[in-house]
Amino acid sequence: MASNMKAVKLRMKSIESTRQITKAMEMVATSKLRKAKDRAELITPGFTVMRHTLRDIAEGNLDFSSVYTRNPGNDKACYIVIAGDRGMAGGYNNNLFKYVERKADGRDFSVLPIGKKAYEYYSKKGYDIVSDQLADSAEKSISECFEVSKSICDAYKEGKFGHFQLYYTEFQNMMNMVTRRIPLLPLEDFDKKKNPKSEIKSIIEYSPDEETVFDKIVPEYIAYVLYSGICESLASEYAARRNAMESATKNAEEMLDDLSLYYNRVRQAGITQEITEIISGANA
Repeated sequence: MASNMKAVKLRMKSIESTRQITKAMEMVATSKLRKAKDRAELITPGFTVMRHTLRDIAEGNLDFSSVYTRNPGNDKACYIVIAGDRGMAGGYNNNLFKYVERKADGRDFSVLPIGKKAYEYYSKKGYDIVSDQLADSAEKSISECFEVSKSICDAYKEGKFGHFQLYYTEFQNMMNMVTRRIPLLPLEDFDKKKNPKSEIKSIIEYSPDEETVFDKIVPEYIAYVLYSGICESLASEYAARRNAMESATKNAEEMLDDLSLYYNRVRQAGITQEITEIISGANA
């Protein structure tokens, strides 16, 4: 009896320590989530302006053509996958990896991983890793995104890859995070042959010409898309981790309640048995 009660007490102490850890991680994730959400909201206006500018150039010039909108004639694809740096976030990372494989549909592709979990997953799977310079952390600055964007555009123009796609997790609310795919290159949305929008030539004059201005803006536009995806992914990761830690904390509290009830019952039974033995001995 005594050994059983001691084991229960040790288990209760262990669960209590775990509950304190999960509660602390929940609070940290909540704090980081607010910052990530604010960062994602700040990037939206710049991204919107950049996209509208590109669309105005493409739609307002009848003879418009750009290397970034034309069919590259190369089927080799590179997927930029933004995952987390740590676990303890429920199915956040696994859901993203399954989504990528489902969309790839058996197609061969190279990977540019952002975040430790993405690098570890695709390295173990034997995929071609384009670069591991972004695998140290999923928290990238806008300047780092500009460097990545330039590398992507150079690789596309040199013909190393004919398609670039971005995979990330979009934050919608605390309980809803959705995996997304965004085609980066070629920019099919701005191809007039596929999407004829206007037949009137723009009165705006660009120097030196429309294609040069468009091609200069594209790397910055892609950098904004990457940074937006990183901010959304971070917010989603923190929300998923907060939810997972909140659930773990509740489960620990329920286990503590059950063990406390069991411990008190066993203790009460032991006391009752001792009293009975004393009374029986006195009567004897």
